[in-house]
Amino acid sequence: VQLQASGGGLVQTGGSLRLSCAASGSIPVINYMGWYRQHPGKDRELVADIISGRSANYEDSVKGRFTISKDNAKNTVNLQMNNLKPEDTAVYYCNLIFKVNETPHEYWGQGTQVTVSS
Repeated sequence: VQLQASGGGLVQTGGSLRLSCAASGSIPVINYMGWYRQHPGKDRELVADIISGRSANYEDSVKGRFTISKDNAKNTVNLQMNNLKPEDTAVYYCNLIFKVNETPHEYWGQGTQVTVSS
């Protein structure tokens, strides 16, 4: 299984970016997909995620600005980021979990840099 993230880049404050993460390989039903980010020198943190059958969950600082969506047919998860702020600058990673015989399998994308200039 591989995750390919794309869509990062440089944008000015108030701008928008759309991140996409495509999963390929032998994947049964996906139980969880999410986006995380890591600021320099800090731990990776959750940005937004979707658990199968439940509504999306967002970190407080991105609520109302970011929207996560999942395309089950294409095994992709997207993150629409609007009204970007300099503090959103980080490396963004997608995450996927599926279960095989109740055993969870977790995968990470390679990370994509988002830079918001002030």
